[in-house]
Amino acid sequence: MTDSRHSAAPSGGNPVAPGTDTRTAADVVTPALVARLARGVTGSGEAVSHAPFTGEVLARLPASSPEDVAAAFDRAREAQRRWRQVPARERARVLLRFHDLLLDRQYEVLDLIQLETGKARLHAHEEVQAVAVAARFYGRSAPALLRPGAHTGVLPLLTKVTELRVPRGVVGHIAPWNYPLELSAGDALPAFAAGNAVVMKPDTETALSALWARELLVEAGLPEDVWQVVLGEGPVVGPEVVARADYVTFTGSTRTGREVARTAAGRLVGSSLELGGKNAMLVLRDADVERAAAGAVRACFSSAGQLCISIERLYVHSSVADRFLERFAARTRAVRLGRSLSYGADMGSLASARQLETVVRHVEEAVAKGATVLAGGRPRPDVGPFFHEPTILEGVEPPMAVCTEETFGPVVSVHRFATEDEAVERANATPYGLNASVWTRDGRRGREIAARLRAGTVNVNEGYAAAYGSARAPMGGMGDSGLGRRHGTEGLLKYTEAQTIAHQRVLPLGPAFGLSDAAYARVMTAGLRALKSLRVH
Repeated sequence: MTDSRHSAAPSGGNPVAPGTDTRTAADVVTPALVARLARGVTGSGEAVSHAPFTGEVLARLPASSPEDVAAAFDRAREAQRRWRQVPARERARVLLRFHDLLLDRQYEVLDLIQLETGKARLHAHEEVQAVAVAARFYGRSAPALLRPGAHTGVLPLLTKVTELRVPRGVVGHIAPWNYPLELSAGDALPAFAAGNAVVMKPDTETALSALWARELLVEAGLPEDVWQVVLGEGPVVGPEVVARADYVTFTGSTRTGREVARTAAGRLVGSSLELGGKNAMLVLRDADVERAAAGAVRACFSSAGQLCISIERLYVHSSVADRFLERFAARTRAVRLGRSLSYGADMGSLASARQLETVVRHVEEAVAKGATVLAGGRPRPDVGPFFHEPTILEGVEPPMAVCTEETFGPVVSVHRFATEDEAVERANATPYGLNASVWTRDGRRGREIAARLRAGTVNVNEGYAAAYGSARAPMGGMGDSGLGRRHGTEGLLKYTEAQTIAHQRVLPLGPAFGLSDAAYARVMTAGLRALKSLRVH
């Protein structure tokens, strides 16, 4: 996809990175590729995806009817009965083989991610990194986490208690468009490791990346029917998935997440939801200003801000605000826009006209009500139909929409604060609680401030990647940002049911050997006192 424009934009706007890859979308998404990947979709209708770099049709894939969704669940249930019998260590080996295949053939999916989302290649590579980390972690840890566990019974030695982890069955997974590899394959891997099948509805606009991952996982040894894919309009296909699943995972808006949770709860099945955010970054008075400015660019504008955990509110101590904003604005104005299938661009496109419309509305309304643009502020149709400059706003106050609504684009509002207590209070003054960031030279102080922030993950001297990339630790939201966690032990065990098997030996838990009820009660009372004295848990 050639980008022959000059490296400097007119009127002082963000520069355009020269493209070094001359391939077009048609060179990558060939009819043969689409036909091959389409074999993984259950459906006979037609679903159309588009390329954000140009707005043109990218692929035509099968669309699924409610009957197709039912058929996918039938196949998944049949396959899951066999898959759950495969030893956990063998299931984990599939993930480890997938890890190697993914890294070896990453260039294939990097092209697809870029063409489907419009993001810069480096940001597409973040998805490869995240999925590889998840595959390695669960490939190494799942057998131990799923191993039967022994517990002390009510009568030690006489009561043998075993805890089993039983797969839930068929997981219904609804994945969004913004991270089409990570939020499809990355979330499915622990479900497979736990012995489940998955019926997934990826967003139609980014289904090729998910289908590519499915194909690669089948090559790594996953039985083909264990991962079913259905496509179609969210309000049509999504409820069909939720209505049949034994457990539901969803990443998307808070409004839709509430509907998913209500439906799942009504069926008495569990759900895990990662929803919206209005994430805050705090720059303390002792922060390394240069480092914080560079980190803020990554935190605010990666994937053009279309990341649930990206920063949209920035609070800076008044003593360093001028210096920080000078460096942050300069770095933001230097961000190179680009749409080439090569490394070099710092930021790509928004994904759609709808996303661009929201960004433009938020910026224009804020400016009309008194906010000041410190950098950016404009769409860039000279680069592509949905490009928008990375934008810094100051003077943002209620009732501006950008103040409280999730923009989900390359826009950040900056605010000055006088005390750390004030900064914490303002950062927490939102119903969301997904991610946050603290910048300081004092690591211990940074962690203390982090612990006061109401967010599922908080990064010290990084924007989001430190917490998200640490797959051994849980990641998720508080408040309106969701339920449950991905990653860590919970990211695997949520796909299981705990089953306790207690085997009572020799003596029953009741009067025996001629003991009266009163005598039995006295014996048990003495025994309970003794167990406490012996520090038995």
